Amino acid sequence: MNPRYHILKLLILIIIQECSSNSAGFYGTCNTSFSCGTISGFQYPFRRHQDPTYCGYPGFELNCDHQNPAIIKIMNITYKVLGIDPTAQILKIVREDMINSMCPQELVNTTIDPKLFDYTKSYMNISILFGCPLSFNFMGIGSIFCANDELNPVFLVPGIQGPGNCETSVVIPFPVEFLKSDVLGRVFQKGFDVIWKVEGSGCRECIQSGGQCIYDDNTVLTMCACPESPFLADSCSTVNKTDVNASPFVSTSTSSGSSSKKSVSTIVAVVGAILAAIGIGIGIFVCRQRRKRIAIRELSPSHTETKAILTTVSNYQVNNNQVNSGSSNFTSSIPSYPSSKTSNDFGKSSYFGAQVFSYEELEVATDNFNNSRELGDGGFGAVYYGKLIDGREVAVKRLYENNFKRVEQFMNEVEILTKLNHENLVKLYGCSSKHSKELLLVYEYIPNGTVADHLHGKLSTSTSAPISWPLRLNIAIETAEALAYLHNSDVIHRDVKTTNILLDKTFKVKVADFGLSRLFPNDATHVSTAPQGTPGYVDPEYYQCYQLTDKSDVYSFGVVLIELLSSLMAVDTSRHRLDINLANMAVVKIQNHLLGELVDKSVGFESDGVVRRMMTLVAELAFRCLQQEKDLRPTMKEVVEVLRGIQNDEMNAQKLEVVDIVVDDGGRLKDC
Repeated sequence: MNPRYHILKLLILIIIQECSSNSAGFYGTCNTSFSCGTISGFQYPFRRHQDPTYCGYPGFELNCDHQNPAIIKIMNITYKVLGIDPTAQILKIVREDMINSMCPQELVNTTIDPKLFDYTKSYMNISILFGCPLSFNFMGIGSIFCANDELNPVFLVPGIQGPGNCETSVVIPFPVEFLKSDVLGRVFQKGFDVIWKVEGSGCRECIQSGGQCIYDDNTVLTMCACPESPFLADSCSTVNKTDVNASPFVSTSTSSGSSSKKSVSTIVAVVGAILAAIGIGIGIFVCRQRRKRIAIRELSPSHTETKAILTTVSNYQVNNNQVNSGSSNFTSSIPSYPSSKTSNDFGKSSYFGAQVFSYEELEVATDNFNNSRELGDGGFGAVYYGKLIDGREVAVKRLYENNFKRVEQFMNEVEILTKLNHENLVKLYGCSSKHSKELLLVYEYIPNGTVADHLHGKLSTSTSAPISWPLRLNIAIETAEALAYLHNSDVIHRDVKTTNILLDKTFKVKVADFGLSRLFPNDATHVSTAPQGTPGYVDPEYYQCYQLTDKSDVYSFGVVLIELLSSLMAVDTSRHRLDINLANMAVVKIQNHLLGELVDKSVGFESDGVVRRMMTLVAELAFRCLQQEKDLRPTMKEVVEVLRGIQNDEMNAQKLEVVDIVVDDGGRLKDC
């Protein structure tokens, strides 16, 4: 780090601590290491309830009882501490309401403060489903019986799931190694591991130098309290190496009156220097802001054009909640917005071949990320309309958190997008540096919303008529061709859904949002990973066997086909409980030859024989895509061929009967 930063930090701390009457009293009031209850080895950032607040970092307070384990509260949930590894910064905890029961007594999700803690890699989230109907089509890990209800089982499914047909769902961390165990319930009582994120290396250096770590409210930082020192430092080594005769900031018993006067003079000089630096900084800031305002005025269109742009932004603002209306238990990621120019056309700085924009440049383009320019907001970040200095209209995706996981996703999407080139796939204009204070992706602005918007979103009611069947079929074909290209390039999209299929003004498809995509290894038959994706679209065999394949995208595309046929949402809790999941409803309707109850009749199913025939054939194809076992599904290449055949009317005009593909054992999957 820049040494000037350390000098400025030291000077500020010196002034703060010289003005504080309590700084000399920090040392000796906190324990370097202590026991709490039956557990020993606690140290900073933890503190006991009775210790001064500065002895620990906020959020790490322990309640201690000599005869019982230590207790810690995290996000209003009470946990008992089962063990601690200070070196690895790992804490083993268990929910207090699960110590004597295999199931949580309080039906709330297990939550940890993401700013302070994180799960270890050996754990994943699973959902416990309570109060499921007798007809519940279970696809998950297993079932257990709770202590308070030994007659009705509860079901364990991977990932964060809403209750669906069941009454309640509760999310709990679970060790991956026990996923196939026959003692599932008892595993919960063993607790789980979390890693605390408060940096420990600096504290260890402080303790090794003879100091004690404390939390300083003035700087909101972990600092080192040293013996016989009136101020806080990064470590006592810094203090010990200081020449006390030359430094006015370290009190000693031999200091003379003249040195005290010199101390005061030096402090005044330091304060003056800092104030001067602040003044210069303010001046630079004002100049930069003035330049930004000038640039924004130069970029801004006329009043009429501005009104048109904001109207367009308002009309096509993405609302991801439409996909999950009626339930807050389902989540989805926001769509990306694509580009049609290569990233190397502009600028010299590149990252994976994509142009690197400065944060300030994109800040100007989006009018400081003005709320009026927000196009969408979802799980990974918000998207803003912008206009670059060269006149290009862009959509800037602003990822929420600049942490390791977000950087990984950011790099993943940039790397994948820059390697692909297809007319129906997004292309980046560029991105910010991965070292930027915010992670930003820059796409071409697409003004006509998503397929979801037109089928069952706000754009479905803004026009006098729904999008026609030929247009829907063409959307299906272009989407299938994009996915087939991905699979041929060894890429699995993994989040295929109608909110990630964008449309330009001519209704040309642009498949978007590669935040969950993964490069598919050439030497592997599957990718084992914790299930991710959007409820209603995720391959059930992926949940069952943790095997991500190109057939997982085929299943999701099958759901998209049903949406195009029915204009219904993939998940809608306002429907009958057996029909909440659109894929399940469609399979039942098609098997029972009740396609007329599923399709959107406004596009000509009953009035146009040709449309009826094509929609029936597409329904058959969707049925094949939605098979529980991946081996029964077609490839995306086959899907494209079938859809092209339907569009070109080259298939045999024989009497149409929807095929019955029997799912054995009530819909359960075969063994993995």
